[in-house]
Amino acid sequence: MTWEKSCGAVVFTRENGQVKYLLVANLEGIYGFPKGHVEAGETETATALREVREETGLTVRLIDGFRTTDEHPIPQKAGTMKQVVYFLGEYAGQEVAYQQEELSGAYLVSYEEAMGMFQFESSRRVLTEANAFLLGRE
Repeated sequence: MTWEKSCGAVVFTRENGQVKYLLVANLEGIYGFPKGHVEAGETETATALREVREETGLTVRLIDGFRTTDEHPIPQKAGTMKQVVYFLGEYAGQEVAYQQEELSGAYLVSYEEAMGMFQFESSRRVLTEANAFLLGRE
């Protein structure tokens, strides 16, 4: 079994006192969070920050204490598993400029809206964990 590793972040901001999450859609229309492969010598957090910046144009601040993972087989690569490490990142006062070569869109939505947009249960689980962590801090 071989493994590939990516890191990313559940990105949020606050609008009129409400938490809004940033979802990205890949070119196939699958909704998720900004993420990408770890490059040689990079830490998990450095990868997450770089990937968020590359995919959305945002500079986020990672929230201490939140880290979750998702693991799944890669259908196109027999015998290969993917691990994705997610952090929680906040931004304010910036405009989203998504990477059009890799993404079909970026959407700022409520928790409830996001839960209805996801195609995969693992994305719902990651957002549920992040949302519970965030609400527990307030």
